[in-house]
Amino acid sequence: MTATSFSLMFSWSFVTLFIWAGSTTVVCLVDVKLAKQPATTIGYHSTEMMVANATYGKSTLSRPFACGNNSHHCQTYCGICSDFYGAPTMECLSFMLEELCLLKFDEAMASLNNTDWCTWGNVSILYSNLSLCTEEISDCLVIPWPNPLVEQTFVNIHSRFFKDCPTEQLSDPPPVIVFALVITPICLIPVMVSLVVLKTKNADGSS
Repeated sequence: MTATSFSLMFSWSFVTLFIWAGSTTVVCLVDVKLAKQPATTIGYHSTEMMVANATYGKSTLSRPFACGNNSHHCQTYCGICSDFYGAPTMECLSFMLEELCLLKFDEAMASLNNTDWCTWGNVSILYSNLSLCTEEISDCLVIPWPNPLVEQTFVNIHSRFFKDCPTEQLSDPPPVIVFALVITPICLIPVMVSLVVLKTKNADGSS
C-alpha cells in the first residue's frame, strides 16, 4: 500500500467520522429540545389558567388575607380586590358597592316615577336589596358592617331620592289614651274637694 492510498483512506475515514459525529450531535440537540418542550408548554398553560382563575376569584393560591364564606360570591369578590387592589381595602369596597349595589338600585329607582319614590311600598324591596348587597360584600371582604362607607352610601341615597318626601306628621294618640288623660283630672276634682271639706270640719271641731 502506497503512501497516497493510505492518505486517501485516512482522509475518507476522518470525513466519515466527522459526519457521524455531527449528525449525532444534531440528533441529541433535537432530542433535548423535544424533551424540554412539554415542560415549557405545561408551564405556560398552568400560568394562563392561574391568571384566568385569579381573575374570576378562583385562584388556588392562598391569599395573604382572609375571605368570608357567607356567600358563594365571596371568592369572586376577594379575587377582584386581590387582583386590582392587593387586599380587601375600603377603596375596593367602595368600588364594589358602586358597581354591584348602587347601579342596580339606581336602575330600579329610575324605572319608577318620581312620585312613587315616597311610597314605602314601592321602594321597600329595592331598599332592602341594597342593604343586603352592602352587607354581603362587606362580610365577604371581612369588613365590619355597618361601616362609615355603608352609612355614607345610604346618606347619599336619601339625599338623592328621598329628600323631597314629606315627613310623617304627628298623629293623635289612640282613643283609650285620650280618654284616660281627660277622665283622670275630672275624677280627681271631687276627691280634692272632699279632702278640703273634711279638713275644714276637723279644724272647726278642734277649735
